[in-house]
Amino acid sequence: MDLAHLGPVEYAVIAFPGNRFRGEIATELDKLISKGIVRIIDLTFIKRDADGTLEILELDALDAQEARQFTDLDGEIAGLLSLEDIELVAEEIPAGNSAAIVVWEDSWAADLARAVRAADGVLVTHERIPAAVVEQSIAAAAA
Repeated sequence: MDLAHLGPVEYAVIAFPGNRFRGEIATELDKLISKGIVRIIDLTFIKRDADGTLEILELDALDAQEARQFTDLDGEIAGLLSLEDIELVAEEIPAGNSAAIVVWEDSWAADLARAVRAADGVLVTHERIPAAVVEQSIAAAAA
């Protein structure tokens, strides 16, 4: 991975009730990758059985049905997450549920990030505003 050309990196934890991953997410991730919008850096799955037992699975450890949904992802899965990171996230996953932890580079912003670094610019703050907050603000402004 070329760190000198790295764009902003983000992560998300996506929970799945009932320990079942569905293919819709893999399909959308694949679309984002193929359009050059994101590059997957890490993808780890967590399963917590009904008794609370935790199982951590890399992509190649999923059962055949689950893995089939993610086989077309074209990314550089680098194992960026540590066991400590994964266990910290897993504390929030209730028994009988599972989750995917996805770490990605915002490839679309890599050129901008390089330009900022070349200009000796320093990122002071960056926040992601949830869609629900934006929708509420727009509705309030329209009222």
